[in-house]
Amino acid sequence: MWDFSLSRAFGAVLRTLPFVMLRLVVYFGMALFMVFAVALGSGVGYGIGRMTAGYHARLGGALWGGLAGLVLTVGLIRLARSYILYLVKAGHIAVLVELYDGRSIPAGESQIRYGAQAVRTHFVESSVLFGVDLAIKAVLQALIGTVNRISAFLPIPGLRAILGIAEAVVRTSLTFVDEVILAYLIRTGTQNPWETAKDGIILYAQNYRHFLKNAVWLTLFLWLITLAMFAVFLVPAGILAAAVPGSHWVWAIVFAFVFARALQLGILEPLAIAALMEVFFTRIEGQRPDPEWQQRLTTTSRKFRELVDKAGRWAPSPSHQPPLPGAIP
Repeated sequence: MWDFSLSRAFGAVLRTLPFVMLRLVVYFGMALFMVFAVALGSGVGYGIGRMTAGYHARLGGALWGGLAGLVLTVGLIRLARSYILYLVKAGHIAVLVELYDGRSIPAGESQIRYGAQAVRTHFVESSVLFGVDLAIKAVLQALIGTVNRISAFLPIPGLRAILGIAEAVVRTSLTFVDEVILAYLIRTGTQNPWETAKDGIILYAQNYRHFLKNAVWLTLFLWLITLAMFAVFLVPAGILAAAVPGSHWVWAIVFAFVFARALQLGILEPLAIAALMEVFFTRIEGQRPDPEWQQRLTTTSRKFRELVDKAGRWAPSPSHQPPLPGAIP
């Protein structure tokens, strides 16, 4: 059914507990900031609504103010994505790669420095890592983008809805796939991250059925756990929502989802990455990128062509001298 061991993945994540704690601090910090922004926006909107002396105007003002706070927070988090990826997620992946290859890693705070140094060694700056990550995401999305186009020509009742749900699950699973390809970049000790990303995508493409099967199973499993956590968080989220000016039931749902999502990103996501690293590295052992698949991707994906172009133009800075594969200074 699947080709990974959850117990091995869980053991690896436990050995990176400092990174897990860092992730929880970062993501729950964001969740609390979002709650604060919603409460502040609701308070401002409620105050403006009071000027009209109408009850419904106060509630409407509070709701719109809260929505403004929510949108602003989401925008700020999106702006911070490259730094979160560089400082938290990629460092954690680097340490998980070391564990997969059987090398020892330090404990405590030094483990976080160790992971950060590994990322700096291979990517130099956050903009390079972020650019490579966005390119990988775009190409992976292109790989499955034909599903709905094909279904549009098949006159089968309900097929488009079913395929739409299936595609949504697959697209969600790609969240883990792109980070596994980042793990491949780190493991190979790349001197050209764009070139190695290209090779990693081709290796994924020529094994996509096998790999996607495991990614989808993991995605379904993790989202079931996330939904259970969402149900648990509804009560404390309801208490928080009741304290928001012009309290509205919708905030209880939003807060519960935000906290469940924070827990998912903090604990469950690294578990999925560790499991899929095992599948990917085992599957591609001894394989080389298939030129036929490179041609297919070049034909179908503009983003892949851009990635190939950047790989050809890549010139690392003189100070960027990556070590041999697997070595971390």
